[in-house]
Amino acid sequence: MDEKNLKNLSKKPSVVFFGTPHFAVYVLEEMTQAGIPPSLLVTAPEKPAGRGLLPRPSPVKEWGLKQGIPVAEPAKLEVSDAGAAILFQQSFDLFVVAGYGKILPHSLLSRTKHGVLNVHPSLLPKYRGPSPIETQILQNDQNPGVSIILLDEETDHGPVLAQETPALPRWPLSRSELEDTLWKRGGALIAECIPRYIAGELTPREQNHQEATFTKKLEKEDGLVDLSGDAYGNYLKFLAYERWPGTFFFTEKNEKKMRVKITGAEFENDTFVITRVIPEGKKEMSYADFIRNR
Repeated sequence: MDEKNLKNLSKKPSVVFFGTPHFAVYVLEEMTQAGIPPSLLVTAPEKPAGRGLLPRPSPVKEWGLKQGIPVAEPAKLEVSDAGAAILFQQSFDLFVVAGYGKILPHSLLSRTKHGVLNVHPSLLPKYRGPSPIETQILQNDQNPGVSIILLDEETDHGPVLAQETPALPRWPLSRSELEDTLWKRGGALIAECIPRYIAGELTPREQNHQEATFTKKLEKEDGLVDLSGDAYGNYLKFLAYERWPGTFFFTEKNEKKMRVKITGAEFENDTFVITRVIPEGKKEMSYADFIRNR
């Protein structure tokens, strides 16, 4: 960070960070390393998880507790929600949103001195919406990127402060690999932007809304693979839907329809090669064993 930006941050801005999943922690770590730690974390309330269905804190909350940073877990972003009250009672310089999962209402967007910055893992206006990383893989977009925007009341619609296409080790990447790459770079990029933005050195650029493309909320059945279909398309779907919703196909055994989850696959010689599966009601096995015992 140059001397001018250090001077601008001699009084550190009060930043509220909104985020929930593990990749939001990448952004937090980059901001903290750049000397811009948040004053408050806002994350989703704890949810039951695991075999015992015990409440489990979000990755952002776990990070905040280790760092000694206050954490709010409002069920709703309303003044009537006790968990959100602090957001309406105190003044802050800036909000930063990265994978929070909820839309910030106008009543919050207008409460900060410098507005709300958002990290989005695509080159906006392309791939607006809830599944930009998966869609970039599915569409074989070999130049995926990340954007820092000023948040407004429409989804991924606000003006752009910065964009970047990070170098990739290869293509295609799995969902987790591309997720890690884009969110880590997004964290570094917003850490670079914050002092310059507060100093008035960055001019927001309106998106070309006519070029906008949109992604959808993923459903469980989106993972269905047609084994007789496009081989490379099937492989991209396997990579894009890693973890959830996963990929699967149907087959018949003993005249009954069986759902088979694909847990391992490769693309070799223009062929979608399945290596590991979990047949419905059974344990994971090699695809070769599944075929032999079908």
